[in-house]
Amino acid sequence: MRINNAFAALIDARLAGLVHDSVTEEERARHERFLISRLATGAVTMALLPPYLVWRGVPSGIEAAVAVCLILPVVAAFLLSRTGGLTLAHAISSAALTGLVVCLAYLTGGATSAAIIWLVMIPVEALMAGTHRAAILAAFLATAGAVAVALLGPAPEPAQLAWPAGLAMPIFAITAICHVLSLAIEYRRREGSLSDRLRAASARNTLLLDVVDDLVTWHDRSGGVLQASGGSVRLAGAAPSALHGRGLLARVHVSDRPAFLKALSDAGSRDLPVTVQFRLHVDACGPDQPSRVIWAEMRAHRVPAGTGAAGQAAVVAVTRDVSEHQRHAEELDHARARAERADEIKSRFLAVVSHELRTPLNAIIGFSEMLSAEAKLTLPPERQHEYAAIIHGSGRHLLEVVNALLDLSKIQSGSFDLAPEPFDLGTLVHGCCDLMQLRADQGGIEILREVPRDLPDLTADPRACRQMLINLLSNAVKFTPRGGRITVSARRAFDRIELSVADTGIGIAEADLPRLGDPFFQAGSAATYARMHEGTGLGLSVVRGLVGLHNGEMTLESAPARGTRVVLALPIDGRPGHRPGEPVPIRTAPMPESGLPLLRAG
Repeated sequence: MRINNAFAALIDARLAGLVHDSVTEEERARHERFLISRLATGAVTMALLPPYLVWRGVPSGIEAAVAVCLILPVVAAFLLSRTGGLTLAHAISSAALTGLVVCLAYLTGGATSAAIIWLVMIPVEALMAGTHRAAILAAFLATAGAVAVALLGPAPEPAQLAWPAGLAMPIFAITAICHVLSLAIEYRRREGSLSDRLRAASARNTLLLDVVDDLVTWHDRSGGVLQASGGSVRLAGAAPSALHGRGLLARVHVSDRPAFLKALSDAGSRDLPVTVQFRLHVDACGPDQPSRVIWAEMRAHRVPAGTGAAGQAAVVAVTRDVSEHQRHAEELDHARARAERADEIKSRFLAVVSHELRTPLNAIIGFSEMLSAEAKLTLPPERQHEYAAIIHGSGRHLLEVVNALLDLSKIQSGSFDLAPEPFDLGTLVHGCCDLMQLRADQGGIEILREVPRDLPDLTADPRACRQMLINLLSNAVKFTPRGGRITVSARRAFDRIELSVADTGIGIAEADLPRLGDPFFQAGSAATYARMHEGTGLGLSVVRGLVGLHNGEMTLESAPARGTRVVLALPIDGRPGHRPGEPVPIRTAPMPESGLPLLRAG
């Protein structure tokens, strides 16, 4: 048994080496069968030819023709091994078989010979074992053979084989039937093996599509779904049949549908794959679970013509859930934006420190040196008093800058200690206005107060509220020209109290409104504002942070030459505020022509 197995393995190895390298795995079996049958025929012919020549002597012309026809299949096998052309090899083999049948018919009675039945077998064999082109060539050769038999007629009497018709017909018919039966059995076995492989491949593909979470869909040229995999349940929360036609398009977000259809159209008209991201509405999986929207990414490929995939499919697409990747991408974008904002704040901080700290420090150092040189330099008392006032003002400015920086740092780190307690907001408003009245009078600015007497007590940190109002009043006085007006008002709005500071100052351009409240940012160009108005740009930042700590809201309305209105909406009951480091959003809008607010907090 081992010897037989080794011999069979040796034959298989030698046979595999004869197959041309260009032959695909699907065609290799046909080439091997052709080589086996033709080489076996040649081996038998070559084995029988010497004894026949010894017995017959010099062969006749018809015998030589028969020998050539029996050797031609070996030539066909040689050409097939060298070129890989199965059609040409079958044509040579069919020509050899046709010649052999013509010779047998010539020797056994011509047109009345039973051997002619074998001419029918020639195209049948080429069709079952070869290709359609080989079958057409074989049919042409068999027809030519039948014509040749009719033209040649029977051989002369001495050369004919004396076969009785009653014996020759059954022999030729039975051999032809057996040959066709063997071809049919081999054909059915080959087709059955192919069907088994196709079923196994289909089962593997179905299992693969059911296992993966991605959704695989086949689309027609209009974008409709022809077939969908089981991944539709996991991705879209719907059965595959629910996505057929326009079912998948109906679940795509309305604003993303043009991009979805364009991607399918582009994929159907080009060889390269097309990728698109869109939002997909996912059906609720249960009665208690609402529908949701996810981010999906589809990669579409063109289906080559003639593959028969999913009927008339033009595009096959693989769709997967990329919501997590989208969230990470958004987080990276936010982190990048925060880093860029932090870098910008750092740059503005350095610019502010170089100006707001160095300038008063230079004044303090310079005028203090002048006062310390009193022994060498006699200064009048009024000049000494002026220098001392400058030193005092510069020191207070430095103290305000440092306090603002410390307050902002505490707010952002969450270490700012709030001490909420009920207090009368009206009293606090009047006190802050009285404090800023002197600066307002020096600038020729009128401060109006609109505080109702029935205003309820506010539960908040009085020191923080005082700081917020003073910062707003300081900004209003700074940016309001002489003859202007500042209005401070307070009113109740449902469960909140709105504190408003409005001025008739220079206002803020609409392009600068979104950046108000950022640390060290001052609206307007450096050439205009930095020269006319000193400041660190921390006032609104501190107010913004304190409002957030009180869980309040901040609204700002402004327009150039029409003034600015800032509204703080604080809860009456003093609820806890935002997380540390999370700035409260500022709602901004241009100042209306009428002067009435467009936005009201609360």
